[in-house]
Amino acid sequence: MVRVGIIDHIPMFLAGVQQVLSQPSDLTVVSATQSLPELAIALNEQTIDVVLVDSAHPAGCATICKQVRSMSAYVHIIVVVDDDDDAELAGAVRAGARGYVRRDVEPAELVSAVRTVSTGASLISAVMTSRFLDEFASTARRSDGLTEGTSALSRREVDVLRLIAQGLNNKAIAASLYISENTVKNHVRSIHEKLQVHSRMEAVVQAVREGLLEVG
Repeated sequence: MVRVGIIDHIPMFLAGVQQVLSQPSDLTVVSATQSLPELAIALNEQTIDVVLVDSAHPAGCATICKQVRSMSAYVHIIVVVDDDDDAELAGAVRAGARGYVRRDVEPAELVSAVRTVSTGASLISAVMTSRFLDEFASTARRSDGLTEGTSALSRREVDVLRLIAQGLNNKAIAASLYISENTVKNHVRSIHEKLQVHSRMEAVVQAVREGLLEVG
């Protein structure tokens, strides 16, 4: 059972999402609120696997993402956006979001997104990934070698990171490298620890900053 939390400043949308995500037998909405303090209470009192965060919430999308991540290292965050705002999404990713869905997403797609993110996969489109990489590559390329953090990555971890940057999930990475999915998970966990990040997209961004990944 995937336990879902929702925070959105529009009551009608909040109710609609709650209704959609309450239908599948493998999903349950344990918190649906307009209030960050109420969401914090829910996170303290029970386990929540996926939180949908309103990108336009008055409390600030990045602020909400950071607080959610600080309260639970295992919760996965999906940002609900009105449009593909690069700056807003970049801030949410830096704060630990796994990806985003548009507010006009079809109900079936929303359910699929929650299921996907609950497994640890990301929901950043290839186009948006390219935008992120271009942004950070243009401002943070290194002219000399890797820093101590990225140089500590093993060759196999670098291979995994490159495939993450291409948008592949763990299953696809395992198939591409002819290793088990559990081994991929271990590599991803190690990458996060070495780069001191909390999400796959943060790892990609950090690698671009430090010159490990090239784009263009």
